[in-house]
Amino acid sequence: MNIAKIRKELIKQKESKFKGNIYHFSQVNFSYNSNKIEGSRLSSDQTEAIFTTDSFISKNDELIKLDDLIETKNHFKLFDYMLDNIDTKLSKEMIIEMNKILKRNTSDEQNPRYKVGGFKVVPNIIGAVNVISTTAPEDVLKEINKLLKEYNAKTNITLEDIIDFHFKFEMIHPFGDGNGRVGRIIMFKECLRNNIMPFIILDKDKSYYLRGLREYEKDKMFLIDTIKHEQDLYEKTCKELLNFEVED
Repeated sequence: MNIAKIRKELIKQKESKFKGNIYHFSQVNFSYNSNKIEGSRLSSDQTEAIFTTDSFISKNDELIKLDDLIETKNHFKLFDYMLDNIDTKLSKEMIIEMNKILKRNTSDEQNPRYKVGGFKVVPNIIGAVNVISTTAPEDVLKEINKLLKEYNAKTNITLEDIIDFHFKFEMIHPFGDGNGRVGRIIMFKECLRNNIMPFIILDKDKSYYLRGLREYEKDKMFLIDTIKHEQDLYEKTCKELLNFEVED
């Protein structure tokens, strides 16, 4: 599959606002699944309605958190920011900006414990069962700088390099909230930047994804295989939606 064609169409369609294309599909499915993994109660249909009409129909007696709505819309903006910065090397400032976009106008933005716009000030973990420990707040800046220096020094970035970066980023868990969503958008960006098939981690595969993170240091293939499966699914959709020649 021509990755340059996917990249070109995502950017082109972002500007056209035309519905029913790979940009539309990616925006809705990325926001729905990435937020769902983190506990959002919005459905895929509600997410699509928010994207296309800026509104949605709630089920009877359904309680929807305002933050779920805000973070859904913010994820659309985050995806656009990613497209606008595909060719820019990862930096501390870019990663912080991604988190700010995601968390803007949420209740967390007003809570100093989350420190939206900066790195975490309170220790955090991944998961509530089979807990994964993360970097202490006082060590985050050092570890992020080390990770970025190591990654940006590479001249031929592979899928395995991107996955390895993601694992290390998640183990640092630099923000009070939004780490997984920022980490997953980074992987999509870096795939497009390095001519690699991008992917969306689906909520239905959350258990495999989290197992891959937990087992990564023992066996990298759990996470790699999960992500290659997601690549196959995204590629299939691209073939269905990009079966035409791109016109300049």
